[in-house]
Amino acid sequence: MLNRRTLLIVEDEDVIRTTLAEFLSGQGYAVAQAGRVADALELAQKHDFDAAICDVQLPDGDGLNLLRRLQQINPTICGLIITAYATVENAVDAFKAGAFDYLVKPVIFDDLDNKLRRVFEYRMLLRENQQLRRELSRLDQFGQIIGSSVPIIELQRSIAKAAVTNANVLLVGETGTGKELAARAVHAAGPKKDEKFLAVNCGTRPPELLEAQLFGCESTGGNGAPSQPGILRAAGEGTVYLDEIAHLPMGTQTQLLRAIEYQESMPTGGSETYPVHARIIAATALDLMRLVGEGEFQEDLFYRIDGVKLRVPPLRERLDDIPELVEAFIAKHSKAMGKQVSSATGETIRLLMSAQWKGNVRQLDNAIERAVMMCDGTHVVPSDLPPDLLGLGQPLPDTDDLRSALRHYERLHITRVLRQWPDKREAAKRLKLGLSSLYRKIEELDIET
Repeated sequence: MLNRRTLLIVEDEDVIRTTLAEFLSGQGYAVAQAGRVADALELAQKHDFDAAICDVQLPDGDGLNLLRRLQQINPTICGLIITAYATVENAVDAFKAGAFDYLVKPVIFDDLDNKLRRVFEYRMLLRENQQLRRELSRLDQFGQIIGSSVPIIELQRSIAKAAVTNANVLLVGETGTGKELAARAVHAAGPKKDEKFLAVNCGTRPPELLEAQLFGCESTGGNGAPSQPGILRAAGEGTVYLDEIAHLPMGTQTQLLRAIEYQESMPTGGSETYPVHARIIAATALDLMRLVGEGEFQEDLFYRIDGVKLRVPPLRERLDDIPELVEAFIAKHSKAMGKQVSSATGETIRLLMSAQWKGNVRQLDNAIERAVMMCDGTHVVPSDLPPDLLGLGQPLPDTDDLRSALRHYERLHITRVLRQWPDKREAAKRLKLGLSSLYRKIEELDIET
């Protein structure tokens, strides 16, 4: 019963009402009946009906006004109006009242059935549209994260869920995958998005300078020079992004743990603590749990920053995003250089999708920057790409023979799909090949798996 669509029939003529109810029950609907406006409103207060079928003339009111009141109680309810006369004026009145359609007495069952089917098709489309709008509204916050592949959509959805909690976040992913962009997305979607976002790389400074940058330091020169507040204090209730936190020295780890655990910290050379309210988003390309086991990272700190863990996928797992990324990077670098480069050729895109990308998105960005710089026309061609990059992928066949070129491209394409989908059953499904055919292709084309 709970999975059946529910209808409310409001008709004062008993014969018509019960006949309609019997027919619709036979069609699989869950049907409730009312002969008066008051009864219909009482039922609507107790049950969420999917649709209402209302006669225009009722003993204690108007069916059009009833429909308006039903929609005030339940905005998603769809209405059909029953009228004795099929006139333009009646139709206009029904639609103004919010009716989806109207029926003329005597009601023809096939007509009723068809119109109800259209009602529920409309409801389904409306719900899908609303869901899509909500999804796009959430994902629009993450405009800097380019791509529409499954791994990126999953990351964006995880960001949306993690952001609203205001919990500390740990971003894990290889170098160059875009962890800082993900961190900025978490901040932008969180409750403190209007506060500061301050970033520091934990592996680029001597410990003394890093601690001063994080926790601040008091002036000791006696010359009236102002103290340095430190990022944790300067961020206020915003976000502090700690990149490469695995490189944080052990002594600094202890200070950070205290700042997170007790929400206070003491600047270098200071004698008083200050409150810490900032959200911590840390990032690492290393296995922190392994470092904990090796005694190189504090276990307590690991669990403090590991409130929510988000994995940023490497580029090899989202090769379908390369065309979008290339387009965005070309636009960015073309504008910066004052050039008129607009896109990349299909051959260039195929070559880029066959490369290994050990440096991930950052390496792709750098490659496109160089390509835009070298490009003489409006389209990036393979010769514009960095020479070392060409060696990462499969070289183009030095032949005009079509069969050899097709074999080369087939090898490239199957290799790319297998790299993205290591499960051969899934890869065969995406290639639209039988599993045995895929194994045969792997052997024929000498593809490493």
